[in-house]
Amino acid sequence: MSRRNPAISDLMDPSLVYPICLTIKTCLVSIMMFLLIGVPLALWISRSDGIISKLVSFFVTLPLVFPPVALGYILLVTLGRSGIGGILEEHTGFRIIFSQSAVFLAAFIAGLPMLVRPLQAAMRNEMILKLEDAARVTGCGPFRTFIFVTVPLVRSTIASGLLLGSARASGEVGITMMVGGNISGRTNTISLEIFNRVSRGEFDEAGTLCLLLAVFGLLLFAALEKLQKKKGY
Repeated sequence: MSRRNPAISDLMDPSLVYPICLTIKTCLVSIMMFLLIGVPLALWISRSDGIISKLVSFFVTLPLVFPPVALGYILLVTLGRSGIGGILEEHTGFRIIFSQSAVFLAAFIAGLPMLVRPLQAAMRNEMILKLEDAARVTGCGPFRTFIFVTVPLVRSTIASGLLLGSARASGEVGITMMVGGNISGRTNTISLEIFNRVSRGEFDEAGTLCLLLAVFGLLLFAALEKLQKKKGY
């Protein structure tokens, strides 16, 4: 009789299935948020020189230069019951902290600069600015110009940003641990479950999850390499 691969057996463990499914769900939700919020945000920052846009750009970049745990603590205080979260829960009954919504928010915040920063630079390209001006001269409104001119010209940068952002989202630990709480069967992603397994001395299961993340990272790397070849790098 053939013996089942230990790594495959570990992945079939119900206690590991949940963090794997939550991580996949988190990446998918993050990608949707990147598209709906990140892309328009990058356009606005690239076209505005005001103090507000610079402040927003600073906060978007913060996850790259500020310790994730510290940023998570700030979000915990801000979105907790003593902050905005308390007001929101009182009036709507919706609770952010220690929920899946907090996991999605943490992943989005962590991955957002991986999309916005390169996209912001790409949208400032002189050729793109001239083509946008030409579109407006011919009667194309701001929204149509954005959809039919700007987005197609930076689609490769958007794709690269989405890949990098989802990679960052899948590996997020510090912010997620603070606002999500690392609750087993509720807010424990793969990265947090690796931490949990190592803490309990379950190194085989932790190694299996690390291998899974490594495969995911390899697939993202291959996709990025293909995108760079298409862009002629």
